[in-house]
Amino acid sequence: MQSSPLVSILIPCYNSEQWLAETIESALAQTWKNIEIIIVDDGSTDNSLAIAKSFESSIVKVISQENKGASTARNIALKEAQGDFIQYLDADDLLAPDKIELQVGLLENNGDCNLVASGEWARFYRYPEEALFISQPLWQDMSAVDWLVCAWSKPWMMHPVAWLVPRRISDKAGLWNEDLSVNDDGEYFTRVVLSSDRVKFCQGAKSYYRSGNTGSLSGITSAKARQSQFLSFSLGTTNLLAIENSPRTRQVCAIVFQRFIYEAYPDVAELSKQAEAKVKKFGGSNLQPSGGNIFQLLTKIVGWQKAKKIQRVFYQYGYQKAAVGWKLAKLQEKIRYLIARKTERFYLS
Repeated sequence: MQSSPLVSILIPCYNSEQWLAETIESALAQTWKNIEIIIVDDGSTDNSLAIAKSFESSIVKVISQENKGASTARNIALKEAQGDFIQYLDADDLLAPDKIELQVGLLENNGDCNLVASGEWARFYRYPEEALFISQPLWQDMSAVDWLVCAWSKPWMMHPVAWLVPRRISDKAGLWNEDLSVNDDGEYFTRVVLSSDRVKFCQGAKSYYRSGNTGSLSGITSAKARQSQFLSFSLGTTNLLAIENSPRTRQVCAIVFQRFIYEAYPDVAELSKQAEAKVKKFGGSNLQPSGGNIFQLLTKIVGWQKAKKIQRVFYQYGYQKAAVGWKLAKLQEKIRYLIARKTERFYLS
């Protein structure tokens, strides 16, 4: 195994004490044994750093830094990495045991081809057994440009953990953009894909994407988050058009910014104006706002902008109701516990 390629598994971590041990264990359980694991704790205020240090060994390195963001943590890990392949692993996600072995085998069997490997992925909330691996259009071999056109047209996604990146492609793509927070992975992997000739899909190479984590940046919709999204889309579309400036690539770039307009409304009006200018520059888009049956009905009656405002009110009510329900459930749990303790003392006396 000493002559086999080394795979660097890079784990940025911030306040992930609930999940970190399970994540590290999934990395250590890989059937591909020539690995190094680099964990960068990004100034966690919980027990994450102590958990990470409990795994330190000859193949597990732990680095601690002040809180500077996930992209900075990933860059520190990447600079430390010695591997021939790079595997990113968020601190709440999981790898199937043979994930890396399957992807290394696929890329090695293709010799010196300039390929990057993707894989199967599925969401889960509490347990990986919940995950349903349902095929998507991106689950196939495609050229770099074809892959991005397909990914941005709907949109489809390939979460960061699903990839295995040869070091020469990683070096060509460069570091993570530390000016980005939301969609920093989208911008980075756009560069990774465009630094390759082709995306090779690896059947059976599975990873597990934890959803419902309230600390995840992907759910943030503040003005700062929208600015990061807009910058990410601007950089990504510029990079794509630098490789192929054609009707189909301009069309999909227009779709990206039209979708941003729909998603960001009614916030960040100035950014929306800039997005409208980009849509016009790229030739316009006939993309319609997406939503459920009620949203579509409201759109027909009052227009998509008013429908979005109504939708937001109901979402906010739903979040508030969910929060109240959670607090009531916790109160009931505490009351049951106190009653049980009181009953136990009664019988003991």
